[in-house]
Amino acid sequence: MANIFDYMNWRDLKLKQVEFNEIDNLILSRLSYFPFDGYLQEGEEITLKEAYQRYQEMGTTGRILQQEDIELYPILANSIRFGDMKLCYYVNKIDPIQEKQFSAITIQMEDGTIYVSYRGTDNTIIGWKEDFNMSFSELVPAQTDAVAYLEEVAKKYKNKIRVGGHSKGGNLAVYAAAFCSSKIQKRIINVYNNDGPGFCDKIIQCESYRKIVNKVHTYIPQTSIIGRLLNHKEETTILKSTETGIMQHDLYSWQVLGGKFVRDELTNSSEFIDKTITNWLKEVTPKQREKFIDTLFEILNTTQAETLSDIKNKAFLNAKTMVKTYQNLDPEDKKIMIKTIEEFLRIGKSNIPKPKLKKH
Repeated sequence: MANIFDYMNWRDLKLKQVEFNEIDNLILSRLSYFPFDGYLQEGEEITLKEAYQRYQEMGTTGRILQQEDIELYPILANSIRFGDMKLCYYVNKIDPIQEKQFSAITIQMEDGTIYVSYRGTDNTIIGWKEDFNMSFSELVPAQTDAVAYLEEVAKKYKNKIRVGGHSKGGNLAVYAAAFCSSKIQKRIINVYNNDGPGFCDKIIQCESYRKIVNKVHTYIPQTSIIGRLLNHKEETTILKSTETGIMQHDLYSWQVLGGKFVRDELTNSSEFIDKTITNWLKEVTPKQREKFIDTLFEILNTTQAETLSDIKNKAFLNAKTMVKTYQNLDPEDKKIMIKTIEEFLRIGKSNIPKPKLKKH
């Protein structure tokens, strides 16, 4: 089966020869994860090829989240299709106090359009905390930043606009497109949500969301978990991944054929998880969710880990610390923590699909 690396080997042609497609979207949404820190300034414009040359000469102060990013970087930089695309307005902010992780980059393309790419959740504890906050908050700080970023870029560049992202970045793309000014909204061609969460009822029922929803394209793998969180009203394409379970969130596992994703159907596992989480969100109050999430991350913070990898690499030490901290929790907090977990497990058990009887 083929992925985006095979796509790059398949037909490396200018956009003028082969128009923008859904795999180009996926690649540009991943570009926002690349480690541009230290050699790409917010106010400058340089080609992707020039950016890679700087990376080779200067290195980076940013985190490399996946090895595949480093493998894809030179391929894109030296390609006919992507190498001359210009990068601009790179921002990367992590604010522990506001529980915010926000990063974005804008790509100018030869077809006269720009692609505003929002980074999804990185592997920082702060990044994941903000994702969880979406379950009880109508607005998280990164969504506010996403709107402001799109407004700023649109003032400088008068081009038609594509907006996209992967994971939380997909959610930010839809939110920014929905809540930017009506003048900017009219310039938006498409919005791409690559396996990103949806929104609470209040958002999807508002007029701003309804105005943009027909331009939104959501892509999720067949056992999607992240992409099925909260509510979606837009067109959704189910695609095939070579991974299983939560690992299907890795876009490098998504299968392509030419300039399109290989289509598939949702699995029973995805339906089960979706029902479980949806019902849990309905039955547990926003205040209970907030308390549960705050307590969970309070425990994680005592490990002094900054990333999920830190916790994984020091599992034994951190496990002991976490248990000790849990024992010292306020009795009321502990009660809420236990009750919420029990409620999630109860709902999950009731949603397990019954096995289908074989016909003889």
